[in-house]
Amino acid sequence: MAAAAVSGAKRSLRAELKQRLRAISAEERLRQSRLLAQKVIAHSQYQKAQRISIFLSMPDEIETDEIIKDIFRRGKTCFIPRYQFESRHMDMVRLASPEEIASLPRTSWNIPQPGEDEAREEALATGGLDLIFMPGLGFDRHGHRLGRGRGYYDAYLSRCEQHQRAKPYTLALAFREQICARVPVDEHDVKVDEVLYEDAP
Repeated sequence: MAAAAVSGAKRSLRAELKQRLRAISAEERLRQSRLLAQKVIAHSQYQKAQRISIFLSMPDEIETDEIIKDIFRRGKTCFIPRYQFESRHMDMVRLASPEEIASLPRTSWNIPQPGEDEAREEALATGGLDLIFMPGLGFDRHGHRLGRGRGYYDAYLSRCEQHQRAKPYTLALAFREQICARVPVDEHDVKVDEVLYEDAP
């Protein structure tokens, strides 16, 4: 598939997925999020991981609150994304506690994240990550992911490969409605190791 065709296919699939996500009720969103939190907590990759990066959810994403609380309950180290909006650069910075989230400044996307000038431990500077929870708009059963088009996670994963010996395990969290027959991909798109959703095998 030519590059222009791939980007056109991604654009129309993004529009369709945004519509599908808007149609999910708040109750259904909470139901699937709770179910996935239980799946995550029982997952062997999660149980053995010590250094974990997780996204703070936007309204159209699986709610990650319960997982974040569990990370701290188990004494694991939690990192969250800090996006730089003018570039495609993202760091994973350490979160001190689940309670801290409420007091973080919000970005133009309305996502809480530590301020750019605030000194925080960055995951790759202190030993890398064992597990990265991946957000996205759509996924297929082969692990292909359709992001929001900015490439933050793909760039971060390639930095992980340069900075740490073992590649982190990547686990996507998805609503059933985000599972597609096939996600169009180009050579820059990084596959995720596993997509977790309600009916996942």
